[in-house]
Amino acid sequence: MSKKRKITLAVWLVLLLLWEVVTRLHLVSGILFPAPEEVLRTFVAIWQHGYNGIPFWQHLGITLWRLFSAILLAIVTAVPLGLASGMSDTVNGLVDSLVQFYRPIPPLAYYTLLILWFGIGESSKIILLYLAAFAPIYLAGVEGVRNLNQDYQLSARSLGASKGQIFRWVIFPGALPSLFTGIRTAVGVSFSTLVAAEMVASTSGIGWMVIDASKYLKSSVMFLGILILGGLGLLLDWLLRRLERRLIFWKGQL
Repeated sequence: MSKKRKITLAVWLVLLLLWEVVTRLHLVSGILFPAPEEVLRTFVAIWQHGYNGIPFWQHLGITLWRLFSAILLAIVTAVPLGLASGMSDTVNGLVDSLVQFYRPIPPLAYYTLLILWFGIGESSKIILLYLAAFAPIYLAGVEGVRNLNQDYQLSARSLGASKGQIFRWVIFPGALPSLFTGIRTAVGVSFSTLVAAEMVASTSGIGWMVIDASKYLKSSVMFLGILILGGLGLLLDWLLRRLERRLIFWKGQL
């Protein structure tokens, strides 16, 4: 085991120990801060019997479906637009100011508008997550192109490469490291928006579980939902980093 992993493991063990000590000594009310074993019992109960009459896997599945649908849509649209915006001042003038305008707006500020326009079903939720994921990927595409060493493009052009060949063999591979960073950021931002997406007119999903439990002071369910969302975020980020190391072996060499 590497030194970094040992330190990471030690940090989590210390946090778990502190959590146990605080609850054992009753420094905080158990209603507000449940013990680790209480959260574990809640997980076993929800695993076996579901929550609010809905199986646990259905809650998890609908959350992942909303998340992956939004992220895939964002990748399909934001990657080409980001690359095009980085390569063309015309495209940048058409798109960039719009993205920069909505990017700093908190998602809850326009979620009510999305509900009015698209209803309370899945469409408004997926669009909210899509908008949250779009901006980081788009900006990563723009920066990936603009930060690329221009000598590579000039060298390819001097060797007779066409614009299509330069894009395929120089620009796109050169921007991929930045794009992967943008996708990782987009996953994190989407997770932070997920609870907001599931708090209105939902009856399933991990984020909805947290919101529903908060109404009845079910703190163990709230902690469990937060731990699940955080764990999923860590897992997805780890998978993306593994995929990045395997596919983009030239990262750091350009």
